[in-house]
Amino acid sequence: MNSYPPELLVQLAPVMFVAGLEVPPPHQPQTPASASAHAPPPKTPTTPAQQTQRQDPFNVLSTRLRDALLAQRKVAIWQPDKSKTFQVVLVDKDVPFPPRKMLRPDEPGHSSSHSPLSPLTPSSPLHPDGLIAPIWIRKHTTLVPSVFVLFMRIYESPPPLPGQEQNEKEREAEERRRDTELAAEIAQRKKSTNERNIKLTAVLMASRRMLDDPTLDARLTFIRRQSGLDPRAALFVLSPVSQAEIGDFVRSLQEALYEPALEYYTNHSKRVRRKRNRHSQASVYQMPISPLASAGIARPLRPEGWTVRYEYKMACFAEFRGEDQVALKHYQDAYSTLIIMFGSTAILPPRTKRWAEAKVLADCITVKIVKLYLYNNEHALALSHQNGHMRKFADFSRGWGIGEETFEFWSWLARQHRVFAELLEQGTRSTLKIPSAYPPPAPSAATMAAQVLEATQMGLDTMRVLGLNPNQALQHPGFYYYMAARCTERRRERFLSALESDGEPQQSNAPGFVNEKKVDHLTIALELYTRAYELFKKWSPQQGNNPGRLTLWIAYRIAQTYHDSGKFDMAVRFFERIARTYRRESWQSLLHPLLSQWYKCAQQLGDVDLSVRLLVEMLAYGTNASPEDPDALQDDLLAVLQSTVPSATDEPLVIDLSESKSLLSTSVVFWEPEVDVGVLAPVQIHLSSLPHVSLSSVSFTSLAIHFNSDVPSVIVKHVQADPDTKIASVQRVDIGEINVSPAPAEPQEVVSVLRWGRGSTIVLAGSVASDLPMHLSVSKLVLTIKERSWWIEVPIVPEASRPDDSLMAPKWLCTVDPPQYLPMRREDHTGVRVRYRSHRIHVSISHNGPAYIGEDFPVEIDVTNTDDRELDVTVDVLLQPTEIDEAVNYIAMDDQRSTSLIKTISCGSLAPGTSILKKLVLTNTGGAGERVIDISVQSESHASNTVASTPTSSTTPTTPSHPPLVDRTETLRTIAVEAIHPIKVAHQATYRRPTRAQPGLADLETFEGVKKDEASAVEAIVTSTLTVVAPAGIEIESILLSRKNTDDATIVDCSADTDDFNGEWLSGDELSSRCRISVVPDEDEPDRAIPGAGEYEVRWRRISFDSAHGALATTTFPLPPLHPPSDGLVALLDAPTTAHLHQPIPLRLTVRNRHPSRSANVTVRLEPDAATDAFIVSGLRHGRMPILLPGAEENITWNLIPVECGLVRVPSIKVLDRRSAVQISQQTEQGIAGQGPPVQEGDEVRIVDVRWEARREAEEDGVGKGALPAVKTFKANDVFVLVLP
Repeated sequence: MNSYPPELLVQLAPVMFVAGLEVPPPHQPQTPASASAHAPPPKTPTTPAQQTQRQDPFNVLSTRLRDALLAQRKVAIWQPDKSKTFQVVLVDKDVPFPPRKMLRPDEPGHSSSHSPLSPLTPSSPLHPDGLIAPIWIRKHTTLVPSVFVLFMRIYESPPPLPGQEQNEKEREAEERRRDTELAAEIAQRKKSTNERNIKLTAVLMASRRMLDDPTLDARLTFIRRQSGLDPRAALFVLSPVSQAEIGDFVRSLQEALYEPALEYYTNHSKRVRRKRNRHSQASVYQMPISPLASAGIARPLRPEGWTVRYEYKMACFAEFRGEDQVALKHYQDAYSTLIIMFGSTAILPPRTKRWAEAKVLADCITVKIVKLYLYNNEHALALSHQNGHMRKFADFSRGWGIGEETFEFWSWLARQHRVFAELLEQGTRSTLKIPSAYPPPAPSAATMAAQVLEATQMGLDTMRVLGLNPNQALQHPGFYYYMAARCTERRRERFLSALESDGEPQQSNAPGFVNEKKVDHLTIALELYTRAYELFKKWSPQQGNNPGRLTLWIAYRIAQTYHDSGKFDMAVRFFERIARTYRRESWQSLLHPLLSQWYKCAQQLGDVDLSVRLLVEMLAYGTNASPEDPDALQDDLLAVLQSTVPSATDEPLVIDLSESKSLLSTSVVFWEPEVDVGVLAPVQIHLSSLPHVSLSSVSFTSLAIHFNSDVPSVIVKHVQADPDTKIASVQRVDIGEINVSPAPAEPQEVVSVLRWGRGSTIVLAGSVASDLPMHLSVSKLVLTIKERSWWIEVPIVPEASRPDDSLMAPKWLCTVDPPQYLPMRREDHTGVRVRYRSHRIHVSISHNGPAYIGEDFPVEIDVTNTDDRELDVTVDVLLQPTEIDEAVNYIAMDDQRSTSLIKTISCGSLAPGTSILKKLVLTNTGGAGERVIDISVQSESHASNTVASTPTSSTTPTTPSHPPLVDRTETLRTIAVEAIHPIKVAHQATYRRPTRAQPGLADLETFEGVKKDEASAVEAIVTSTLTVVAPAGIEIESILLSRKNTDDATIVDCSADTDDFNGEWLSGDELSSRCRISVVPDEDEPDRAIPGAGEYEVRWRRISFDSAHGALATTTFPLPPLHPPSDGLVALLDAPTTAHLHQPIPLRLTVRNRHPSRSANVTVRLEPDAATDAFIVSGLRHGRMPILLPGAEENITWNLIPVECGLVRVPSIKVLDRRSAVQISQQTEQGIAGQGPPVQEGDEVRIVDVRWEARREAEEDGVGKGALPAVKTFKANDVFVLVLP
């Protein structure tokens, strides 16, 4: 930005003049009068430390104030901060202001005079048609402030000496005299500021002692009135304070004066707006007929010029006020009017002084507009205006005769890019954020759900999907530095063209052309490229240490600039670093010109070794080669080899092309992927040259083929052939058989012609055999070139070769004339694995499936040696994991037992034709399902053991490339064994209420915690049915019940204790056992399941289909968890099953209230059967039982005398709970009767015949969850008694 006046670019801020902070020299007192009164001269010399201690505190205060005020705001181009700070300028107390008009107010014609900087003033630098001058900005930033702050020292009377009395009248008179002088000085300054409507503020510095003086307020009031200061924010008092307090004072001072400063610039804007409005209403300016005819006539400024002038001034004043949007609008209006003026050569003739000034003004206004857009994060608008500015003035330049063919055009365009880049760079150092053009990461499901609710965000995402125009995307500053460098290169090219052409004399003597001769274009371009390179490294995304591709391109341009400027050593350094990445990423289109320039630099430096290396690499890439001249590269190489001497003649010059393209495209093809020991493996090595590069004149002396491991190398020596002989497209060279043995061998030599034409291929065909197992491949090929004193070796790694054409595809050459190939479909065609001959081992597996859960299932493994060698055999067994729940499986063989792997079970040494039988035991638990077993039988030859035990020589170490010599073969088998349950069990539980008397609430034992609640105890009858599902049946030896009684469940008896289940049972047979359990539910958790009180242990054996019995196995079946149903209010009827005629029998009714919280009001009614009077009843006919509290019960007994024989019914009994009837009667008494259902006698209570009671777990008596929809009531006709005679 140094090309433009800084006044037109800096960020404008309110200007504050500060006076009175001058620090006097140490030997001068601040106030001579006061110093002579109380500061006697020193009698003894003082040291610097003592002077520091005695330093005047007001001098320290002035220094700190100066630093604090100047640190508030620095003059800068990029300053988006909108805080209430001023641009502080330190001045003298009597600093004058520049005159507003040329004439003084007392001179005649003052009202019609103009400003010294007005185009209407003859002595103005803008007379008669200038637009705006940087001095106008300098006037408002350095010569005229918006506020004036005057620091002064208020007089303080010296304290009286010891022993002396102070005269108050003299002190007051002296203070009044000094205050009058101080007020007069302030009033004099106030007079000059009032002429310019500048706010004046006085800051009086006083000591802390003075602040406590009671007369201070009166003195301050006197000073303010005498000096004519404003009543608001015009007078401050400050004492020497700390640095932090000074910062607070400065901030408060600026906040108090900020509004007067804004008012000052607002008044200026209003004044300029009135002038603009008056000027726009004036008469229209008469344009001269021709600019040439009026060249010597001074033309006044046109209305468009006045509009530009006034709009620019209003924009500056708005910028002073911090109103960026208003300033932007005025800057845009000024710029638009400037464009109109540039559109007419009559208004602004090209190549004139005013034209150049207007062009600079337009560029600076563009910087202002772009900066204000960026302040508001409107990146697209900023970039659009910048591009539009360059596009419009590029069109203007073509009309002015300085288009793309002139260096002036590219100089101006480079300046625009550079200024824009510098502006962005300053912004990014502060608050500017460059938007990223990379796609955002994929949002999560939660983020996408939130974005659905935000329409704005969804619209932005939609635009991103549509794409982004790169011309409308703001880049980082490095991109524009790069564009400026490119324009500078174009500027240099146009200047060199103009310099070489035979131009007119006036052109060569033109000021612009003369100045252009002094410009060092390459230095400027190098500076711009370097800055762009640094910024690209900073902004570009990098992976590890790899810079971005465009960053490398800029580095290449830097190297090219160094080359053009003659700094070849610096260019070589850059070329070397750039080529490393281009080689790795195979950027051949970029690498070709780089190698050419690099080679030119090496020629200029006289580095012959580097020149040869680059020529060989250029031959590999075919750089600068063409089908019309395929011998160009090799001719250059031969010329260098024949005319120069290498730096070292006693050792070869190794040219490593591993990171770049190989000199010859290489492909290694083995016919078979695997061969046995001692068997020849055919191999072909294809060496091909580029289609447009010839190597026929390069003197290759030999080609060395190096294999891996201990394979002897093969040397193909070149024999001279007839130079006139045409080189065939395909040549086949037989390299013979190569044998690998433990003893070291000499390299084999083969003679052939090593010449390659354009796109020709030499195929080296042979075979390799090894007496030891290994992996054979071609490690590298070494081409040797010897010419005069040059000895060059070029290693070629086949794996690193990049096949670029069809010849390099994996193919096998079948015939040479004509060439026919057989495609190789394998991926591992570059090597062959030599292995021992596989052993012939027969493995058979037998078992009697399926396996039963819980038994030891045997699996027989029969291993037979069918080979002609004695073999050592071992077995590994792997039990695959299963996903079956609760399945824990085991395998066992010999003395090893594991849940997963049994390793190295020795089968001994098997002679040819012998076999061995191993037994594998599989134990299954858990659920049924398939179990998978992998069996690995490994065999090893005795001969290999002998060789492996022999110590290896130093030439054959045991390494990954030299594996141990072990002849081992592995035979794999996999079996799947289905495991099933031999027995399945089904449980059925029923529950009965106890008939014994329950302890009541009055019994103290009911509330003892150590005793079970017998009132809630029930009797569970668990019937277990065991079904045999084994296909061939099983033999059961015993079934026992293992008791595990707890406080909640106790086994009373079981039928399995007396039943005998021993014997053989076939598939489908069922066995049943009945178990009676006393269950006490938990009062706190009534729904909790009660664990079973025991388990059945079944001991059994497998019965095979051949009637053989297996090993003894034990299976356990736990009793099911119990869920006893809960009760509410229930009636238990206990009647005898039989009776004798005319003999009384008891009929007992027990009513229990098992509800946890509700009492019961129960009535009982006996209803004899009128049709059959089979009994004479003695007892209660109808009555009410006592109130049953929760957990209580009551008994009623009747005596029945049968009078008939046979199966007769007992009288019907009806039990009612009148609790609901009482509630309905209460509602009737309150006047709610008739609104609900009819009045009922009560709820009928369920009567249970205890002789036949059997409840399921799902059945409940209307209490809790899962209650039955209806309750069955047993009436008298439901209970029968057999009456015997």
